[in-house]
Amino acid sequence: MSEQAPHVKKPGWFTVNVLNRSVAWLTRRGVSVWGSRVLEVRGRKSGEWRRTPVNVLTLDGRRYLVAPRGHVQWTYNMRAAGGGRLVLGRNVEEFTATEVLGDLEKITVLRGYLRRWKSEVGAFFDGVGPNSTDEELLAIAPKHPVFAIAPARGE
Repeated sequence: MSEQAPHVKKPGWFTVNVLNRSVAWLTRRGVSVWGSRVLEVRGRKSGEWRRTPVNVLTLDGRRYLVAPRGHVQWTYNMRAAGGGRLVLGRNVEEFTATEVLGDLEKITVLRGYLRRWKSEVGAFFDGVGPNSTDEELLAIAPKHPVFAIAPARGE
């Protein structure tokens, strides 16, 4: 990463206190909102489980987590932990995570993510959408961490 501060778009009060809590509440009760899950990742400093609602993208048989708001706490925790859990109701799926660093794969994932959830998250991508050029997606790619996820061993 360059010497610039990492890209972060902090959520507003309404998102934190109404939208995220509502989606998390529904997801914990087994209702997925457009593919939502509750992501649980151990804090890199505290070791405590941290929770946030996320959208899981399935693309060409692989699954991904994308950070639309940029380099937020769960992305730092994911890098440190190397995985976590996805919760939907009583279903808990443990997974390992590998950060996607290759340009071609990342562009493909970002395009797929924007195709699926642009109406929800488009404001965080600086006007770039699913029909943008590869160059435009490549320009915003460093601002949005992407993780490939796979079931943990023994799952």
